[in-house]
Amino acid sequence: MTPGRKYRTTIAYDGTSYSGWQYQENALGIQQVVEEVLAWLEGAPVRVFGSSRTDAGVHADGFVAHFRLTKPIPPGNLVRAMNSRLPESVRVLKAAYAREDFDARLSAKGKEYRYQLYQADILPPCLAPYWTFCHRPLDLAAMQEGASRFVGRHDFVSFAANPDRKLETTVRTVFYFSVRKSGPKHLFTVRGDGFLYKQVRSMVGFLVSIGKGNERPEAVTELLDAASPRTARVETAPSRGLFLHKVFYGKIPCSITSPSA
Repeated sequence: MTPGRKYRTTIAYDGTSYSGWQYQENALGIQQVVEEVLAWLEGAPVRVFGSSRTDAGVHADGFVAHFRLTKPIPPGNLVRAMNSRLPESVRVLKAAYAREDFDARLSAKGKEYRYQLYQADILPPCLAPYWTFCHRPLDLAAMQEGASRFVGRHDFVSFAANPDRKLETTVRTVFYFSVRKSGPKHLFTVRGDGFLYKQVRSMVGFLVSIGKGNERPEAVTELLDAASPRTARVETAPSRGLFLHKVFYGKIPCSITSPSA
């Protein structure tokens, strides 16, 4: 039997200064930062397994990771100990003992991403790291119609970048996609069983093109049906507005009651 205890943690991070979650040889990823703190606690290297990859500059407020410690620490103490050593841009929100068969990535049934866009003449500087800016007026109803056309099981190859690795399939299921507005703030919320490389940012980028009047909502269906590799017609929204909000390990809700739910 493997010694020690397995833990499940929920992590939030400001991805502005990081290359993403994944450890990289020539850049700083959040995974490396978390592993260094756990190695200090354990007195030996600790491998951390994340629920997904996130791109450089992308944020999270519900990222899930698991790891094993041979020197078990009560979950509450673990949260306090890790946060005392982590940079302010990374925080462990909660921790719990995990079942032996739990895997942060393989056990996940789906994910929810949220994208924040600020439409006005001026973007307040305090919002700049977390909101994408658009000065042009946006047609909310057109974007909402376009978002609804993404819902269902489709081949999303037209809305994904090449990940430089072979994929078994580019078919994914989107269970829910909303666009809501409160003053200048637009919130895009999407839930699915999984997402391709840059798929969420590509879908949001295309919806913004629809909002500007450069594309029609029906074009979403046309591109999905064509299932052709992505072209310059589908823009990738900037990373700074994107948050991995939640990872689902049970049933995935197909609706929410409010943007803050």
